[in-house]
Amino acid sequence: MADAPTLLTPRLRLRAWKMDDFERYVELFGNPEAAKHVGGALPRGGCWRRFLQMPGAWALQGFAMFAIEEKSSGRWVGQAGPWQPDGWPGTEIGYAIHPDAQGFGYATEACTATMHYAFDVLGWTSVIHSIDAENIASQNVARKLGSRVLRRIDHQAPFNDAVVDVWGQTREQWRQRHGQ
Repeated sequence: MADAPTLLTPRLRLRAWKMDDFERYVELFGNPEAAKHVGGALPRGGCWRRFLQMPGAWALQGFAMFAIEEKSSGRWVGQAGPWQPDGWPGTEIGYAIHPDAQGFGYATEACTATMHYAFDVLGWTSVIHSIDAENIASQNVARKLGSRVLRRIDHQAPFNDAVVDVWGQTREQWRQRHGQ
C-alpha cells in the first residue's frame, strides 16, 4: 500500500486524504454548479463512494489525486494530481476545487506541483487533462500549464454523454518550459 507523500507549494499542502476532508468534499461534489464538469452533483452517499476512490487508488495503484489543503487556514480546498482509471484516455493530471476556493490560482499551483511529481517520481512520459468542452476555467488552467488540445473524445460511461477535449503535453515539453 502506497501512502501519499506531502508536496508543498507557496500556498498549498498536497497530502494524503483525511476523514476530516469529507464534509467539504460533499460541499464540492454535491453542488450542482461546482460539480457540473466533473460528472455532475452526487447525493451524500455517492459523494462518500467517490471520496473513497482516491485513498483506494493510492493503496492499489500507488498514485492518485492529492487532497489540497490551504496552508494559511488548514482547510481542504480540493483535489489535484495523477489519475488513471481503467480505460481512461491517458495518464491524467486532474483537479477539482471547492467553490469558495476557486479563482485564486490554486488549480494551477497544485497541478504544477503534481505534474512535476508525475514526471519526476512516477516516470510518466506524458500527461493529459480531460476537460469538458464547455469548461472555460479548466481550459485556461491547461493553457497556463502549457498543455494544448490533442483530440476530442466521447467520454467513457458513465460520462459518455459529455464531449471532452483531451489536452496534454509530453515530459520533454514540460521540462523545456521549466528549465529542466
